[in-house]
Amino acid sequence: MSSTTPPPLLDVSGLTKHFPVMGGFPFKRRIGAVQAVDGLDFTVGEGESLGLVGESGCGKSTTGRLITRLLEPTGGKISYRGQDITHASRKQLAPVRSEIQMIFQDPYASLNPRQTVGKIISGPMEVNDINPAGGREARVRELLETVGLNPEHYNRFPHEFSGGQRQRIGVARALALEPKLIVADEPVSALDVSIQAQVVNLLQKLQKDLGIAFLFIAHDLAVVRHFSQRVAVMYLGRIVEIADREDLYGNPRHPYTRALLSAVPEATADDTPRRERILLTGDVPSPVNPPSGCRFRTRCWKATEKCASEDPPLVRVDGNREGHLTACHYPEDTAGLAVPAARKSL
Repeated sequence: MSSTTPPPLLDVSGLTKHFPVMGGFPFKRRIGAVQAVDGLDFTVGEGESLGLVGESGCGKSTTGRLITRLLEPTGGKISYRGQDITHASRKQLAPVRSEIQMIFQDPYASLNPRQTVGKIISGPMEVNDINPAGGREARVRELLETVGLNPEHYNRFPHEFSGGQRQRIGVARALALEPKLIVADEPVSALDVSIQAQVVNLLQKLQKDLGIAFLFIAHDLAVVRHFSQRVAVMYLGRIVEIADREDLYGNPRHPYTRALLSAVPEATADDTPRRERILLTGDVPSPVNPPSGCRFRTRCWKATEKCASEDPPLVRVDGNREGHLTACHYPEDTAGLAVPAARKSL
């Protein structure tokens, strides 16, 4: 008896977002485009957490805003539960809006300072004309308790809370419509380190208890490893590697992933060998004029002429587990290859 695999909750194919660069006089002529996101392919299953990591400016946050349709894609396709929402109108998106929510990076800027906490959290319910049993106020107080805040703070304003508490308010707002997918855009990067673990643990508990899927965007590899089941690594608008958490952290195949992981601080005993530290030379190229072929080649110690002429596809490499995809002509082996002395720190 053959079993059919259920379709993913979210299916992204060839997703692209180019922002026009205007110039000339009187600045009405398009002279180029910022290729913020350039051909992403990934899926997120029901109740799954996919981590999206990379350097600042690689297109992570833009990707999150495209998924939630806060930005209009330039190309590609976004499917949610089999429905194409890439260019869906506001009316067509209405039934989907409540199921895809977002937690923003800055808890200070994402909350209206003129509204009370009760008004902020009940706002999505008012917009979608949802009247839960017991009333909206009772539901808001329940949500405040769910995220670890005092229900009696219903009438307080955002300035009366700390950064961590404000982010919890943002989480409560995202939960108000009982979403199936939450895009968390750097949800802990603006918080004090001592508070970050509390918020991540809260999100992890909510995912487990409520079965919510997450697209978890972050630059902190340690946080992503703790939270996400699968991890996708972005560089200059493209995904260069995607794999299960243990597979990616234990056996990185793309040179960029290996360089990123080498920068993660390690707490090891004195006699334990440490991971080789790789220092990348040069700056990230401009997304207005990215390099030909492989975009990482200008900073890669393995680059050849092939890397400049051919764009490596995101595919499974021999020896990789199924689902471990890498976009590199010369992927790393399990043991890891040595790099030139000029590009590593002893």
